[in-house]
Parts: sequence; C-alpha cells; structure tokens
Amino acid sequence: MSTTTISLKEQYENNKAQNPKMRIRNIAEQMNVSEAQLLAIRVGEGVTLLQSSFPEILNEIINLGQVMGLTRNDAVVHERKGIYDNMSFHGPMGLAVNPDIDLRLFMMHWKYGFAVTEEDRKSIQFFDKSGAAIHKIYLTNESNQEAYDVLVNKFKSKEQVSELAVEAYPLAPVELPDTEIDIVSFQEGWNTLKDTHDFFGLTKKHRTTRTQALRLAPEGFVQQVSNDSTRKALIMAAEREIPIMVFVGNRGCIQIHSGEVTKLMEAGPWYNVLDPMFNLHINETAIDTSFIVKKPSADGIITSLEVFDKFGEMIVQFFGKRKPGIPELKEWSALVNDLACAQ
Repeated sequence: MSTTTISLKEQYENNKAQNPKMRIRNIAEQMNVSEAQLLAIRVGEGVTLLQSSFPEILNEIINLGQVMGLTRNDAVVHERKGIYDNMSFHGPMGLAVNPDIDLRLFMMHWKYGFAVTEEDRKSIQFFDKSGAAIHKIYLTNESNQEAYDVLVNKFKSKEQVSELAVEAYPLAPVELPDTEIDIVSFQEGWNTLKDTHDFFGLTKKHRTTRTQALRLAPEGFVQQVSNDSTRKALIMAAEREIPIMVFVGNRGCIQIHSGEVTKLMEAGPWYNVLDPMFNLHINETAIDTSFIVKKPSADGIITSLEVFDKFGEMIVQFFGKRKPGIPELKEWSALVNDLACAQ
C-alpha cells in the first residue's frame, strides 16, 4: 500500500473519529477527495471492488428480493424500496420499469462499483469517473442475504486495488447569450412538442441551458414561483391524497417515485417525505429557483414543478402521476394552479 493511501486513510479515520455521525460523502467533501476514493482505501475491510459489468450486476439484483434504491445529487436524496425487475439496456441507456423501482440509467457515466458492509448494513454502490456516487442499492430486512453474498463473489474484481484514478468532468459550457438563440424557432418547437421527453432534444438543438429555455419559453408556459413551492406542493399533495411523480437524478441515473406521499417532516435545512416505501430528503437551502412549466403533448398539456440550484442544475422535478397515453390528472392541474395563484 502506498504512502499516499496510508496518509489518505489516516486522514479519513481522523475525520471519522472527530465526526462519527458524519456521512462518508460529507467527509470526502471536507477532505477535497471523492467518495469513491474513500471507499477504495477500505478495500478488504468491509469493501469489495466489483467488476465493471454493471448491466450484468443490475440484472441480478432481482435475486436479492426487496431492496432500497438510492439516487441523489448535492441537494436531494431519493430512496425507494422495491424489487429490481424488468431491467433492460440499449447501448449506453438502461431502464428499470416497475411500480416501485423506476430508473433511467446513463451507463456511459458508470465507472466504479463496490460492495460495502458498514455497521451490518450491506449495499452495492456505483460511482462515475470523478468518484461521485451515481446509485446505491441497500439490503433491507426483506432482502436475501445469501443471494447478496453470491452476487458479490461472482462479480468481485480480480484486483482489489485501494487507489482509484479519478478524473474530473470538464466545466459546464458557458450559457450562450439570448441574442445567439433563434427564439422564434425555439418557441415554435416548444409549441409543437408531442412528448415531454422531446424537451431535452429541443434544448440541445437550440443550444440552450435548461433555465435559459424556461426564460425564453412561449408566453404562458412558464411561471417562476417562490422557493417554498416544493414544500407547499408536497403538503397539498399529501392533504388532497394526489398521487405524484418525483424525479431526482445525477449524470448517471434518474430515479422516479410514483404514488402518494403521506408523512412529511422538517429537520433543520431538510424537508422530508418519510413513508414506508419512499423517502425524500430536500435541502431547502440549496434551492435557487423554482418554476411551474407547461409542455404540450399528444395527451394535452403536461405540467411540472421544476426546482434548480445556484448552478442551474435541476435538483428535483414533480408531475402528477401519469403514463403515456393518459391526460394529466385534473387534481394535479388544480394543485399547480393553486400554487401559481398563491404567488
């Protein structure tokens, strides 16, 4: 083991001793290293480096039974219990389509995988090339522990290295001035959308950032709302028993909850959903802007609440529960209208 690794390990252990309740992600941030690097220094001590056979690993998670999938970004954590069934992969794209486990996977960003045992809690964890967490799968009391051990042994990497060569992503490109955008063509494209999934392609075609696109939207399609709108929307959805969809993602994974929310709780800067099958943790201090967004589709207008951080990254997105071919829930439309009128 190199001196660098020993030094990093000592730093981590010192930080952990001083802050025993601090999560590894926060310790990594404090140490100016990645979470994956801190996991790697513990290889052989409750941590196993896995092969890069990520689709094959994900296809076998079903054998573990009910687990908890966790996807997060810097501001929001999305946790959903369920069974990893109906996995499919098409080139760099992956899907899991289930009532409970609903994922969109961007496999070109998946670089490292680990099996982790910490305080008797077992998990499979995946990271991108920068060492940032993409997706984690935790065993629950309902999980098959033996199947977990079989999976780890099957996909254990031959070389159990304790140093990772992480690579930073390039900075996001600078937003083009509005004068360089063909606003008329962009707005025509918005007005003729047939599917909400086509919106990403529209922004790529016109080289707009997401928040710039909202700023340049056709009249009547976007309304900026107060940054407590997330909390208000969750409270109204719970009180009115409206099933919603909650999207949270990072560059490698988007995780979706579809259903009602019931138990809401504030804890410091975090606003939380604490239901038996679904937990959501939102750092409200990280919310910079919030918008009600309407997009045309073959099924009528689809309305979302979109929430961004100070870097213009979307941290969470809400819809009424729906599937393609089905119009938006009237109850969700009414909720969003009430939210807009309350501004």
